[in-house]
Amino acid sequence: MALPPLVEPGPELSPERTARYARTAQLPGFGPVAQRRLRATRVLVVGAGGLGSAVLPLLASAGFGTIGIVDDDRVEPSNLPRQAIHTPGDVGRPKVDSAADAVRALDDEVELRLYAERLTSQNAPGILAGFDLVLDGSDNFPTRYLVDDAATLAGIPVVWGAVHQTGGQAGLSWAANGPTYRDLFPVPPAPGSVASCAEAGALPSVCGVIGGLMVSEAIKLATGTGEPLLGRVIIHDGLRGTFRELAYERDPQAAPITELIDYDLFCGVTDTMSPAELHARLGAGEPHTLLDVREPWEADIVELPGSLLVPLGVVERDPAGVAGRLPDGPLVIVCHHGIRAETARRLLAEAGMPGLVLAGGIDAWARDVDPGMPRY
Repeated sequence: MALPPLVEPGPELSPERTARYARTAQLPGFGPVAQRRLRATRVLVVGAGGLGSAVLPLLASAGFGTIGIVDDDRVEPSNLPRQAIHTPGDVGRPKVDSAADAVRALDDEVELRLYAERLTSQNAPGILAGFDLVLDGSDNFPTRYLVDDAATLAGIPVVWGAVHQTGGQAGLSWAANGPTYRDLFPVPPAPGSVASCAEAGALPSVCGVIGGLMVSEAIKLATGTGEPLLGRVIIHDGLRGTFRELAYERDPQAAPITELIDYDLFCGVTDTMSPAELHARLGAGEPHTLLDVREPWEADIVELPGSLLVPLGVVERDPAGVAGRLPDGPLVIVCHHGIRAETARRLLAEAGMPGLVLAGGIDAWARDVDPGMPRY
């Protein structure tokens, strides 16, 4: 059933604005008051990647008056097929900046709030405090659980989306009115068991489908129209062209959320070394074995000097054999973003060769240590 509108209507729209949104206002059950509610709604978008690129233009075009964007990444050439808000001319720029330019081109009266930083347990409460609604398009589980918990503590809803290869999901989490993301996924998957879009790829059109569903939810929540996805998840298969729905309820055994925690630790992302720490140790001459588990074509683009290339497939076929041939001493495992490296770390640890994962992979090294290094 419908929920009460998220916000009170804003001021009367100007004649120009009234004409602009005339086709929306004539929708059954919508009207000019609903459009004024959109103008008064403050929505925060977490991530300006594939899903962020899909939702941001729609939010601006629909008439949302305040849009926040959180993302600490920069535009790379490999982003462009599925992150259509960015252009080839934006490569190398912070994603929040190029995304903001695209939003301003659609509506120069939108109030933009930009956060070119990673969302953390420390900054999340202050950032979310200024918004009525969150659209979560992040591509990693620590951030998804962080957003959900922070929104629960702030008392605001989260519309979340996820895309993996040729399919995706969309849902609504709102502790004040129904079940949350944690009720659906009480335990995160094992580290390395689910690849990110950067590792596994994503069909560009699926980002558009899931992003469109997310914006529909935002509009329904802001205006109090329609039936929100509370306690329901839409699952889309892009190759089969199908949609199905999964219903779920509150978990009566779930512990209440009272504080923000260490989400890397909660999601099992613990055996890591930061690029800055590795750089300092290498600079000090400390011995390390750098094991690169990417594919040869990736190493042809960029690699860390002195690293040993053993693709993940080789490690998966014979972890004991790979472990037995590695030199003694501290082992640091490298891939593009850290997902494959975590899989290799677990396999090698089980084979008797413990190691650490370079947090964020070679992409984070290029961002934090060597900005001149090619990124892909």
